[in-house]
Amino acid sequence: MTSTRYLDIADQLATELVACAPGTRVASEPELATRFGVGRAAARSALQELERRLLVRRVQGAGTFVSRRIDYVISHSRPPSWHATVAAAGATPRSQIKDVERVAAGEAAARQLERPVGSPVHRVIRHFYIDDLLASWTEELIPVDVAPNLDLALHSVESVDLVLRQLGGVQPVRAWFRASVDIPPAEVLRGLQIEARVPVWCIESVNRDAESGRVLMTSSAWTRMDAVRVVVELEDPAFPAKHEGEQGD
Repeated sequence: MTSTRYLDIADQLATELVACAPGTRVASEPELATRFGVGRAAARSALQELERRLLVRRVQGAGTFVSRRIDYVISHSRPPSWHATVAAAGATPRSQIKDVERVAAGEAAARQLERPVGSPVHRVIRHFYIDDLLASWTEELIPVDVAPNLDLALHSVESVDLVLRQLGGVQPVRAWFRASVDIPPAEVLRGLQIEARVPVWCIESVNRDAESGRVLMTSSAWTRMDAVRVVVELEDPAFPAKHEGEQGD
């Protein structure tokens, strides 16, 4: 067997996976080894190559599954909402609360939230899903003065953006964000069920009320690269962007 046999296997599997629905289980290493008449090492390398191409995701203890990457568009004109952004990309969003508690804002959080140190804030940890596949681990800090009963409302409404609009009477807009690629901390790795060597998107943001300018929340989201492609749109109100189908000069 040549040293590149695993690439031939990966190429063939990549062609076959195009017709598979997201979340479809991919054959295991022993199954691939038997099918292609190769050793486990070559089968493992083929799956790793598909993972490098972001065509599949490997879930510890469950197996390998077909990935579907969506464009996660970040822009000032779009609502800073996971649910709205994923739905706009044609996928089905879902979130699950893992923890919600009231804590005192530390120095760094107070500075970002523009509140005094020690101010009460809601700390919300959530898992986000795309088409029922776990895609993101997110920590959100929301001052209690923005939505005192946020912890109760989140048990009936999944979208924090919607809760803030309904309870707080505000219009959240993304005022600042930073996107990078990094290896997440151990807590996040466990939450996302991925290996320590796998890099993910780290998206940090601050949302303000469009009318008053008051800071409403900060968030830090660790999102799988095999689930989304982050697309950043920079806009200048003086030069409206052309939409699809319009002709440029």
